[in-house]
Amino acid sequence: MFIEHYFQAEDSHMKTRVKFIRARYLIPLCGANPKETIEDAFILTDGDTIAAAGAYETALWQKLSEKYGKEIFVFGAETGQGEPPLLNIAITPAFVKAHGHDHESLIIGFARDQKLTAWLDHSVHPFSRFIEDNEERLREDFGCSPYLVAYRHSRLNDIYYGITAALSHNCDYAKYRLDDMHLANLEAATAMIIAIGSQDRFYDARILDTPEVALKRMDEALEKFGNDSRFRCIPGPDQLFSNSRALLVPLKKWADQHGTLIHAHSSEEPATTAWFQREVEPGFTPVEYADNIGFMDENVILAHQVNCGPRDVDIIAERRASVVHNPLANTILGSGMPPVIEMLAKGVRVAIATDGSGSADNQNMINAGRLASQYQKALHADATLLPSVDVLRMLTDIPAQVLRFNKGRIAPGMDADFIAFDLDRPNMVASTAVNVLDNLIWAADGSEISHVVGSGRIMKYNHRVLDFDGVSIAKIKDDARRLTGMFADYFKNAPEIKGTGIHR
Repeated sequence: MFIEHYFQAEDSHMKTRVKFIRARYLIPLCGANPKETIEDAFILTDGDTIAAAGAYETALWQKLSEKYGKEIFVFGAETGQGEPPLLNIAITPAFVKAHGHDHESLIIGFARDQKLTAWLDHSVHPFSRFIEDNEERLREDFGCSPYLVAYRHSRLNDIYYGITAALSHNCDYAKYRLDDMHLANLEAATAMIIAIGSQDRFYDARILDTPEVALKRMDEALEKFGNDSRFRCIPGPDQLFSNSRALLVPLKKWADQHGTLIHAHSSEEPATTAWFQREVEPGFTPVEYADNIGFMDENVILAHQVNCGPRDVDIIAERRASVVHNPLANTILGSGMPPVIEMLAKGVRVAIATDGSGSADNQNMINAGRLASQYQKALHADATLLPSVDVLRMLTDIPAQVLRFNKGRIAPGMDADFIAFDLDRPNMVASTAVNVLDNLIWAADGSEISHVVGSGRIMKYNHRVLDFDGVSIAKIKDDARRLTGMFADYFKNAPEIKGTGIHR
């Protein structure tokens, strides 16, 4: 009962800056051996960073007790009472999601069994239209923006699955909703990059941009949120096919002038990619088109990059751009899978993510990593490809590097972002120092994540996501359930929208 009392005290989890956790296994993903598993290990956090981590010793705890006294919070025990308990958990760095869409949180299962562009027009766009047309009524009903309902639910899903930092691509009407996204991130205490969408062709005409409008949106975001270290805004041209030279070139110039990343979907769906080469930019793949106009460099992050031309991987490697692989969405939408092994062989940084809930159906990073590995092993008939340590790094350390977060590894000076897997679950019982890393990728299903810590703040404890600042988890779930029900009623007779890519 102590933890209930501890978190009921107003802001006490913020005031207790020092936290200590002792675990059966720790996989820090740092040092000369990234596969290293430390038995009977600990992590000490001080504020938002890791102060120390490694093998546990009683003498160490005695020194910490003398130094901090009751100012240290111990996972699984009342503060300051005896030696810290050895929890039957395995700790890894928290997941860093390098591509997703928070505005899709409530459209899971709508418009299934359709290709990408048809799914966009039959699911994402109708949901946005429903919100836009009914916003005043919905705002009165929920006491807040209906987009905030979706964004809070998305933050809840991320934390549940161990994601403490993410890039959300806010395209469609969501590109106008930065205030709501910022508030949800503030309440959840996560860290986010918002790729602010743009498009000036082959999209719903009601949200097409001019360069002046898109650049003004970026300037306003920088002025408003530029001092928030946990909420960064970057240009996010939605699709390379939906942004002409007139828009991509000035957005890239803006990113270069302000030292930011830039993020776009590329070559995601086969029919659309073929149409692009045939009719939109004849003779060019999306990557060749981007390179031809001076868009490609080390600050570019491409989502998907599934349908590659013969020169695409070489261009990405030579320009040192990064790729975010989203296997759940790519398979569900029938888009195909990118040449991950070729990309890795040529030095491309590849992160694994989930995409939005509307296409991936969940934010389970374990599922995404396992599918990515299984597919490549089967495709190439080579069981040695993408072993568990590589998969775990592609969910943590690599996306942290790509997004310029001080996260993804457990070492002094890194942000205190880590997750714990419950080894008492039946599927995890047969875990030892020898096989626990493999079991986290091959045996776990994501529900084993019992504790989540982000920037030193406890977000999930003993399998329960803790209330956000100023809003309870019960309200977040109830609001999400009600808003989805309202959309479901609207969806039955929603007008068809045709404006995306080849599905126009």
